Amino acid sequence: MYERILVPTDGSKASQGAIKHAIDIAKQYDATIHALYVVDSGTYSSLEAGSNIVAEALRGEGEKAVEQVVSAADDAGVEVTTSVQNGTAHRDILNYTEENDCDLVVMGTHGRSGLDRYLLGSVTEKIVRSSDVPVLTVRSHEEA
Repeated sequence: MYERILVPTDGSKASQGAIKHAIDIAKQYDATIHALYVVDSGTYSSLEAGSNIVAEALRGEGEKAVEQVVSAADDAGVEVTTSVQNGTAHRDILNYTEENDCDLVVMGTHGRSGLDRYLLGSVTEKIVRSSDVPVLTVRSHEEA
């Protein structure tokens, strides 16, 4: 049923639950996990000085985040492909899904509501509304 499972990660606790679910599903279906971290270029593009330093720091965080997925998947015997990209999170996640023929997206949710969600937006919500493939959302345990 599933051959390629995309796990967009930001290294947060919310992502950890999604990683566990994705690995469980991948084991069940003998699927490959694709771990993706998107360095949101909008976060630092308006900086006049030091934007390269910020971009490198965020890229380093991305490398750590996808390495968490690799470590967990290796322990479970699941194959992983990783990617750290610059762009806009929701657009790059949707593009990656299509370009790599992923058939499931497993994402954590931070559980923001009200004004926080309105102001910050929700990458997960945008993916749920726009994805052509099923999206499994996983709330972090600290929100329950």
